[in-house]
Amino acid sequence: MKELFKIAVVAFESIAVMVLILGTVLFIGRFVMQMFQGTNLQEAYRDFREEFGRSLLIAVDLLVAADIILTAALDLSFESLGVLGLLVLIRTFLHFILELELTGHWPWQSSRKHGIRSEP
Repeated sequence: MKELFKIAVVAFESIAVMVLILGTVLFIGRFVMQMFQGTNLQEAYRDFREEFGRSLLIAVDLLVAADIILTAALDLSFESLGVLGLLVLIRTFLHFILELELTGHWPWQSSRKHGIRSEP
Protein backbone atom coordinates (compact mmCIF):
# COMPACT_ATOMS: atom_id res chain seq x y z
CA MET A 1 0.00 0.00 0.00
CA LYS A 2 2.88 2.37 0.76
CA GLU A 3 4.17 1.89 -2.78
CA LEU A 4 0.85 3.14 -4.14
CA PHE A 5 1.09 6.29 -2.03
CA LYS A 6 4.70 6.83 -3.14
CA ILE A 7 3.56 6.58 -6.74
CA ALA A 8 0.77 9.08 -6.03
CA VAL A 9 3.25 11.54 -4.49
CA VAL A 10 5.60 11.24 -7.47
CA ALA A 11 2.64 11.65 -9.82
CA PHE A 12 1.44 14.84 -8.11
CA GLU A 13 4.96 16.29 -8.05
CA SER A 14 5.53 15.35 -11.69
CA ILE A 15 2.24 16.91 -12.77
CA ALA A 16 3.18 20.09 -10.89
CA VAL A 17 6.50 20.26 -12.74
CA MET A 18 4.77 19.59 -16.07
CA VAL A 19 2.26 22.38 -15.37
CA LEU A 20 5.15 24.77 -14.76
CA ILE A 21 7.10 23.70 -17.84
CA LEU A 22 4.11 23.63 -20.19
CA GLY A 23 2.75 26.86 -18.76
CA THR A 24 6.07 28.60 -19.24
CA VAL A 25 6.50 27.40 -22.83
CA LEU A 26 2.88 28.07 -23.76
CA PHE A 27 2.66 31.53 -22.25
CA ILE A 28 6.06 32.68 -23.52
CA GLY A 29 4.99 31.49 -26.97
CA ARG A 30 1.73 33.41 -26.66
CA PHE A 31 3.64 36.51 -25.47
CA VAL A 32 5.97 36.36 -28.48
CA MET A 33 3.02 35.89 -30.85
CA GLN A 34 1.30 38.92 -29.36
CA MET A 35 4.47 40.93 -29.88
CA PHE A 36 4.58 39.97 -33.58
CA GLN A 37 0.90 40.82 -33.95
CA GLY A 38 1.59 44.34 -32.71
CA THR A 39 -0.12 44.04 -29.34
CA ASN A 40 0.77 46.69 -26.80
CA LEU A 41 3.83 45.53 -24.81
CA GLN A 42 2.23 46.33 -21.46
CA GLU A 43 -0.97 44.47 -22.35
CA ALA A 44 0.96 41.44 -23.62
CA TYR A 45 3.11 41.39 -20.49
CA ARG A 46 0.03 41.69 -18.24
CA ASP A 47 -1.59 38.74 -20.04
CA PHE A 48 1.60 36.68 -19.72
CA ARG A 49 1.89 37.48 -16.03
CA GLU A 50 -1.71 36.53 -15.29
CA GLU A 51 -1.59 33.28 -17.25
CA PHE A 52 1.78 32.22 -15.88
CA GLY A 53 0.67 33.14 -12.37
CA ARG A 54 -2.33 30.86 -12.71
CA SER A 55 -0.06 27.96 -13.70
CA LEU A 56 2.04 28.71 -10.61
CA LEU A 57 -1.10 28.57 -8.46
CA ILE A 58 -2.05 25.18 -9.89
CA ALA A 59 1.49 23.85 -9.33
CA VAL A 60 1.52 25.05 -5.71
CA ASP A 61 -1.82 23.33 -5.06
CA LEU A 62 -0.50 20.08 -6.54
CA LEU A 63 2.65 20.26 -4.43
CA VAL A 64 0.60 20.79 -1.27
CA ALA A 65 -1.46 17.70 -2.15
CA ALA A 66 1.75 15.70 -2.64
CA ASP A 67 3.08 16.84 0.75
CA ILE A 68 -0.16 15.87 2.49
CA ILE A 69 -0.13 12.41 0.92
CA LEU A 70 3.53 11.94 1.74
CA THR A 71 3.15 12.90 5.38
CA ALA A 72 -0.23 11.37 6.17
CA ALA A 73 0.31 8.05 4.42
CA LEU A 74 4.01 7.39 4.58
CA ASP A 75 5.76 9.22 7.39
CA LEU A 76 3.28 10.03 10.16
CA SER A 77 5.22 11.44 13.10
CA PHE A 78 5.08 14.65 15.11
CA GLU A 79 8.20 15.91 13.37
CA SER A 80 6.81 15.21 9.90
CA LEU A 81 3.48 16.79 10.85
CA GLY A 82 5.34 19.92 11.95
CA VAL A 83 7.26 20.06 8.68
CA LEU A 84 4.03 19.47 6.75
CA GLY A 85 2.31 22.26 8.66
CA LEU A 86 5.15 24.64 7.90
CA LEU A 87 5.21 23.69 4.20
CA VAL A 88 1.44 24.07 3.88
CA LEU A 89 1.58 27.41 5.70
CA ILE A 90 4.32 28.74 3.41
CA ARG A 91 2.64 27.46 0.24
CA THR A 92 -0.77 28.78 1.34
CA PHE A 93 0.80 32.19 2.00
CA LEU A 94 2.42 32.05 -1.43
CA HIS A 95 -0.94 31.10 -2.96
CA PHE A 96 -2.67 34.06 -1.30
CA ILE A 97 0.04 36.50 -2.41
CA LEU A 98 -0.10 35.20 -6.00
CA GLU A 99 -3.89 35.46 -5.99
CA LEU A 100 -3.69 39.03 -4.68
CA GLU A 101 -1.11 39.91 -7.33
CA LEU A 102 -3.16 38.39 -10.16
CA THR A 103 -6.65 39.54 -9.25
CA GLY A 104 -6.10 42.56 -7.03
CA HIS A 105 -8.06 41.08 -4.12
CA TRP A 106 -7.80 38.32 -1.56
CA PRO A 107 -9.24 34.90 -2.49
CA TRP A 108 -12.09 35.19 0.01
CA GLN A 109 -13.14 38.52 -1.54
CA SER A 110 -13.74 37.12 -5.04
CA SER A 111 -17.44 36.42 -4.48
CA ARG A 112 -18.07 40.02 -3.38
CA LYS A 113 -16.36 41.33 -6.51
CA HIS A 114 -18.89 39.57 -8.71
CA GLY A 115 -21.88 40.68 -6.64
CA ILE A 116 -22.47 37.20 -5.22
CA ARG A 117 -23.10 36.92 -1.51
CA SER A 118 -21.85 33.82 0.22
CA GLU A 119 -24.05 34.43 3.27
CA PRO A 120 -27.62 33.05 3.42
